[in-house]
Amino acid sequence: MIERTAKDALLRLASQFAVVGITGPRQSGKTTLAKMAFPEKRYISFDDKNIRELAAANPTDFLLAFPDGAIIDEAQKVPEIFDAVKYHIDQNAFTPGKFILTGSNQFNLKQNMTDSLAGRAAFLKLLPFSIGELKNGNLLGSNVYEMIFKGCYPPLYDSAKHFTVDDWFNSYVDTYLDLDVESQINYSNLSVFKKFIQICATYSGQMLSMDSIARGIGVSAPTVKQWLSILESSFIIHLLEPDTQNLGKSLVKTPKLYFIDSGLLCHLLRVESVEELILSEYKGAIIESFAIAEMLKNRLNLGKQPNLTFYRDQKGFEVDTIADWKHTFAIEIKSTIEAEQNLSKNTRDYLALRGNDGCRGAVFYLGDLTLSINGIDYVSWKDWGNYAMK
Repeated sequence: MIERTAKDALLRLASQFAVVGITGPRQSGKTTLAKMAFPEKRYISFDDKNIRELAAANPTDFLLAFPDGAIIDEAQKVPEIFDAVKYHIDQNAFTPGKFILTGSNQFNLKQNMTDSLAGRAAFLKLLPFSIGELKNGNLLGSNVYEMIFKGCYPPLYDSAKHFTVDDWFNSYVDTYLDLDVESQINYSNLSVFKKFIQICATYSGQMLSMDSIARGIGVSAPTVKQWLSILESSFIIHLLEPDTQNLGKSLVKTPKLYFIDSGLLCHLLRVESVEELILSEYKGAIIESFAIAEMLKNRLNLGKQPNLTFYRDQKGFEVDTIADWKHTFAIEIKSTIEAEQNLSKNTRDYLALRGNDGCRGAVFYLGDLTLSINGIDYVSWKDWGNYAMK
């Protein structure tokens, strides 16, 4: 079993809040993380019909059976349990980390927790495996393209299972549409929504254009906006907002769209092999999406806000990522294996615009060696997620 980096953040939150909800996309390992962090806690799953009916019939009394708390999986399937948890917490001595709530339907889980447990609960977002987690689990291969093509969802790395990548993602998309999206949109629009996801994949790594996406699928821009919020809320995409420091420049105000898992992105783009990925017109965008996701994972695994933006002015000058962490980093992402100095031109120009304010420059590239050239860090793909996390 791969040790999840987010375990420490989960334990930290559970030492302060009575309830912690673990959110994230389907199949990201939320239940496994909860059991890993709290092996002594009782585990209850509302996937079990009998348990579900018992809890729904009298949720307050049901919780009395767990005086030391519990991990409640698929909590959103019994909406009554959230008010019961609130009542239980308020009527008893404060016990940090008493209930850990997880669920596969992020919309209903977070909405119910927000409505019923405000001020009593914290959230931890768990994305699929990071490079660092795969490395620690001895599952990180030497071929970066193979990893990018496969993606990072835990079931694809389970040695007890023998999924082919394409079959697994076909099932994943169908399950996502049937169990998550169907409750958020009109059923008659499901086929259009599937086309919408595929169109969005072609925009990964680009400036968001809701009008262009709307024209591509024949729906209104407001509908596209609503559907994008569904993809973002369910951790399929991340919208990277533009930086607000104008540095004397007129900046764009439109976010960039990124898919969080490169394997799912390849599947939606119909990239069917590692060889096709290497030759694909989308190669650069897929690699950029992969790098952004690694930074997201490692920030969220620490229980921190991503604090990632991008810089682009009206003349088209752009830096892929501005990371505002302990220090500020200007990061370019390149799909090359050579650490050449000319890869850092935009980063150096951006640093010059900022002056001597302590901002640091980096280039993420596909080589195997992390090194520094004239003050710019060239960061190997194996170190993307852990860069500047010390």
